[in-house]
Amino acid sequence: MKKMDIHISVLHRRRYVSVFLFLLSCINVVAAVTHYSIPEEMEEGSVVANVATDLGLDIKTLRDRKMRLDILANKKYLDINKETGELYIVERMDKEYLCPSKTATVCFLKLDAIIESPVRIFNIELEIMDINDNSPQFRRDIIHLDISESTPVGERFSLNNAVDLDVGDNSVKNYFISESEHFNVEIQTVRDGSKFADLILKKALDREEQAVHNLILTAVDGGVPQRSGTASIIVRVLDTNDNAPRFDKESYTINLTENTPIGSLVVKLNATDQDEGSNSEIEYSFSLYTSEKTQETFSLNPNTGEIRVKTMVNYEDFRIYDMEIIAKDKGTSPLSGQCKVQILITDMNDNHPEISIKSFQNPVKENVPFGTVIAVVSVSDKDSGDNGIVDIHISKKLPFALKESSDNYYELVISEVLDREKVSEYDITLTVKDRGSPPLFDNETITLELLDVNDNVPLFPQSFYKITVMENNAPGALLSSLTAMDPDLHENQYLVYFIIEKEIVNTSMSMLFSINPENGNLYALKTFDYEIEKEFLFHIEARDSGIPPLSSNATVHIIIMDQNDNTPVIVSPWRAHGSVVEERIPRSTDKGSLVAKVIAIDTDSVHNSRIAYQFLVNTDATLFSLDQYNGEIRTMRMFSYRDARHQRLVVIAKDNGEPALSATVTIKLSTIETALKSYSDMTEVPLEYDIFSDLNLYLVIGLGSVSFLLLITILVTIVLKCQKPKHSKAAPPSRNSVISSERNSTFADSTLVSNDAYWYSMFLAETRKGKLVVRQPAPKGARYVVSSLPRGTGLTDTSDSAASTLQVRESLDIQY
Repeated sequence: MKKMDIHISVLHRRRYVSVFLFLLSCINVVAAVTHYSIPEEMEEGSVVANVATDLGLDIKTLRDRKMRLDILANKKYLDINKETGELYIVERMDKEYLCPSKTATVCFLKLDAIIESPVRIFNIELEIMDINDNSPQFRRDIIHLDISESTPVGERFSLNNAVDLDVGDNSVKNYFISESEHFNVEIQTVRDGSKFADLILKKALDREEQAVHNLILTAVDGGVPQRSGTASIIVRVLDTNDNAPRFDKESYTINLTENTPIGSLVVKLNATDQDEGSNSEIEYSFSLYTSEKTQETFSLNPNTGEIRVKTMVNYEDFRIYDMEIIAKDKGTSPLSGQCKVQILITDMNDNHPEISIKSFQNPVKENVPFGTVIAVVSVSDKDSGDNGIVDIHISKKLPFALKESSDNYYELVISEVLDREKVSEYDITLTVKDRGSPPLFDNETITLELLDVNDNVPLFPQSFYKITVMENNAPGALLSSLTAMDPDLHENQYLVYFIIEKEIVNTSMSMLFSINPENGNLYALKTFDYEIEKEFLFHIEARDSGIPPLSSNATVHIIIMDQNDNTPVIVSPWRAHGSVVEERIPRSTDKGSLVAKVIAIDTDSVHNSRIAYQFLVNTDATLFSLDQYNGEIRTMRMFSYRDARHQRLVVIAKDNGEPALSATVTIKLSTIETALKSYSDMTEVPLEYDIFSDLNLYLVIGLGSVSFLLLITILVTIVLKCQKPKHSKAAPPSRNSVISSERNSTFADSTLVSNDAYWYSMFLAETRKGKLVVRQPAPKGARYVVSSLPRGTGLTDTSDSAASTLQVRESLDIQY
């Protein structure tokens, strides 16, 4: 409890803060030293200072900026409260433990306070001030001294010195000895400030008067309150051995290179004694003034005086070793001599330079601007001189640069444009080299990962796609896969495909085609017909999912290919569905005359629509010919009475597709004579006798005359009928007028065959311009419009208008 009171009073009396901030221009790391002083042994949780306030930081942002404490080369005794910015004690600190060297009057603990966003580093030096918490202690509680009675007055004897772990005023300041008429003490101060006591003989001894002298040696420090320690001195008075050993030199200075192999000879001491016998035999030993560290590092041969390396010598631990060697004879009353040995350690380049990563920002976006600090590193080397000077560098091929921010601190900054699509990750090797001979190296590799940003537009392999589609395709069929590429990552790489809307005759492209938004597969939504639609032109777009999204488009040209899917249609000669075309031609038709013309059309295109005509059935191959290109049927010779009256022709119209499609038409040809035939003559059998016999000749002439008279009668009747007054001003037809047969405009014109006595209507079409259009035979109930109505035709006038409407009363086989 008393010790605690002392600490608190020292804390209140001696605590001070001095802050020095030196801002370096154009960098993010603050290279300044903030100095605090505290006494040792402060309680855990004690607040040293408010670092945030002293450094001018905003307390509210400490947690977000990840403020932390980095203690160099020591365990963590302190920490920073991220809420308040206070520097507080985590573990008690003992100055004697932290700074064991007695020569270190000042003990510093170096800290780094690091914050980010942006990165800043503050150097803090914490001075640990000594308090008087240790009492002086002698290495031995009892000191035995053998002093010959012949020892002259003024002779001094080394005593076991007291050790105080405290330093400065709190270390040993004085020695006192109990009252004695023979002895006194004299204080000795060595290089490091340590004090030793020598026992001085102030009056000659007389063993017979007093063989043993018991003394009390007291060591006191200079602290407040003052502390002390004691040791007993037992002095035995010996008989005379009047010659003491002497060294060749009173002091030796030796230069020793660090890392000298164990067992190496440092120096061989030599002392001589002029006595004889055992009084001249010398034994070497370390005096009490020699520190334990020195005795642990070097060994002394008691017989030869050789000093050798006992453990590895390190310049960075101790640079100077002081020792005192005693040479003592072996007389009854041994005498001794002393010499001092100082060993100076020479530095070697035996420590590799070191790299410490203080801050590292990883990963970073690929579009990080120039000059951005991504890491802060520090370098160090425990060697001294050129051996401790460190140079650092990185590969020149990397897009980074090192900038020195303060002593032994460097910033790694962006020096070139970064592109994740070219290099997604960098292994940055930091290499340090000292300037020793030979130089030593070390390296540290850090891996920097680049985060993707949406900086690449999706690209199609082609800007224009030409896709052919055969008509009659199945709905939903895959037409093509239109895939774009995007070198970005994750959502910046995920592409969505669209069809850019375009209406064609009130039909949008989305009704005709569909594209898979994930993979760009293009599908047809309907079956296409080449005869209706031959091509489509539209655009597709590929858009990534980045923010903001990027897109590109390509043009798609869909070409519908024709398929032989339409059968030829025969449009001439006209016929009812499934019926046979019947034609009549005179038997007197000349060679090469046009009998009929077959016309077929095919709605397909190109070669699929090219029609070729062939006879499928031809009753007499010597009688008719067929032009395979225009479908014209012509006579190859004149008819003879040996030829059958009825001829059956089947014509096939075939296209040029693959496979070929075709249509057929059946034409029944009936030959008619120029004379009146008997109604009973329904069939005709070829005659085997001479058709030009006298009887037949007379019959032909008679029938021709009757037919001619009948024709004249009919024509006169028609003329008279046409001359009756009517609302129409149509003129009566002439005697030789011929009722024309016209067909629908879709078909080819028909031929009307007539002569002086008879006329025949061969085809049915439509009535135009008052002409009678009749089909043979005329079906019952059919109506026709004519200008005048001839008598005896089997037709009835059912209209009162100028243009009469004719209705067939009965089926007619018209022969006039």
